[in-house]
Amino acid sequence: MRAIDTNVLVRLLTRDDARQLKRAEEFVAKGAWVSHLVVAETSWVLESVYGRTHEEIVTAIAMLLDHKHLAIQDPDVSEAALAGFRKNKNVSFSDLLILEIARKNGHLPLGSFDRELAKIEGSQPL
Repeated sequence: MRAIDTNVLVRLLTRDDARQLKRAEEFVAKGAWVSHLVVAETSWVLESVYGRTHEEIVTAIAMLLDHKHLAIQDPDVSEAALAGFRKNKNVSFSDLLILEIARKNGHLPLGSFDRELAKIEGSQPL
């Protein structure tokens, strides 16, 4: 299966460039794989560049997980991170994804200087 990078995923979500959107849709129509890193970067771009709210980012990630042509790397990990993100507005989706990747691979606790992240089960404040 082919893969896509962050800017393709952002085009699919923001739909802000008609020409690039058409090309992105054509590419993913045959199926495309999306890595954890691309999902994490996309959440950051949506917030930092496009000014999307917490709720809008939740909706966008949920849409990606349900997209008929996209295969998200370890979707269970992204779903767990999304569940945590829905509950915690003070922790970034990317940080929660890092925690859930560590959890899935048996590498807990996750040490962090981030006080909010460190409050979540599986994290340890440093």
